Amino acid sequence: MRVAVGVSGGADSVALLRVLHETAPAIGLVLSVAHVNHGMRGADAEADAQFVRELAERLGLAFHLHRVDTPAAARAGKQSIEEAARVLRYGWFRGLLAEGLTDAVATAHTLDDQAETVLHRLLRGAWTEGMGGIHPVILCERGTILRPFLNVRRVEIETWLQQIGQTWREDATNAETTFTRNRIRHDLLPHLAGFNPRVAEQLAHMAEIARDEEAWWEAELARILPSLVLPGKPVRGGGRAVSTHPDAAGVGMELERLRGLAPAMRRRALRAAAQQLGCALNFEQTERLMAMCAAGVQAAGAKKQQLAAELRAERTARELRLEITPSSKLDEDPEGASFALPIPGEVTGLEVTLRTSLRVAHAVGTMPAAILRTPRAGDRVKIRHSRGAKPLKEIFERLGVETDARKAWPVVEWQGRIVWMRGVPVEADDMPFAVNLAESAESLPATCV
Repeated sequence: MRVAVGVSGGADSVALLRVLHETAPAIGLVLSVAHVNHGMRGADAEADAQFVRELAERLGLAFHLHRVDTPAAARAGKQSIEEAARVLRYGWFRGLLAEGLTDAVATAHTLDDQAETVLHRLLRGAWTEGMGGIHPVILCERGTILRPFLNVRRVEIETWLQQIGQTWREDATNAETTFTRNRIRHDLLPHLAGFNPRVAEQLAHMAEIARDEEAWWEAELARILPSLVLPGKPVRGGGRAVSTHPDAAGVGMELERLRGLAPAMRRRALRAAAQQLGCALNFEQTERLMAMCAAGVQAAGAKKQQLAAELRAERTARELRLEITPSSKLDEDPEGASFALPIPGEVTGLEVTLRTSLRVAHAVGTMPAAILRTPRAGDRVKIRHSRGAKPLKEIFERLGVETDARKAWPVVEWQGRIVWMRGVPVEADDMPFAVNLAESAESLPATCV
């Protein structure tokens, strides 16, 4: 088996290379070394590449070097530096596999990396599939990505390298706490270890359990989805009609069948239906759909909801429907004016009672558009330092807003949640972008979120 070992020059990857090199003759491996220069650390990055090259030569292994411009890729893809670097790195690894230059790529993720990943995703609100963390084996279209060190602690690796007299390179950026991942590594995990010294192992165990359970759920979803999630809308006389608009799509699910599912399966089915339309639902959006599925007196009052910039939900007597509406049609919303707002981006000259200039900035990665709109029935918003979301009617009463003025009061919605409302301190500290709004085209934007 031909295995390209991803080696950055750090302790983990150097140890992986040395271990595989020692065991290669016994288990039949043909090794090579793959190194990515991410174009971010100047002379230090060049020194890392030279260190890895010399190590490969000393071991008698082929050396592959790939240079990328990570900052430029991050700007072009509207991604964080960390995300852009990962995408570029794995894109190259998959390219090596696709070209038949190697049968597998081995990376040196450790148990500590697994714990950091699970905790990071937990903090970001991941679903259970995200809690599976780093997978030990990834099957690609051609070849495999392997993580042999996922059960090994970083301290064990460094101790072993010292014992055999093998040096490694230290990346100074790993100590910078400006990156969330580094703050988790240097601040949060050590603090949690004060409660449980084996917290890293426990997080890794949870990831393994989550992966196994997710595999079971995926099999169950694959079994029920084909007959549950149907394209288009039902038509009189039988059959279903599908929109011919290139940007429109929709699916329907029979309410009685949804109600017959256990809540855990129903929640997954709703999310899977949205994924078929290219939309990823967050927890609040999913719960709004769960409420629309409820029977009898528990059924939600709203029969139509705008879940995201272009995703709408509608409940009929028999079905719950999800529909993608082209952004050009958003301002035709019968429930009031609404405008799609790209993130990041700027829209000026809109009229929602006032002439406004709205800027959505400081985005991390590519995200669905937000919506600048007027209030709708069933809207709720969470005010800072309050326990839960409040109906807009209650908010307006607190503000003393006249009934006629409420109909055109501007709010900004993102992913089914109101993240900005004029004159209201909305709880939005966890949002990955900021909203600035000016009440006239000439005035300077005042940061509201």
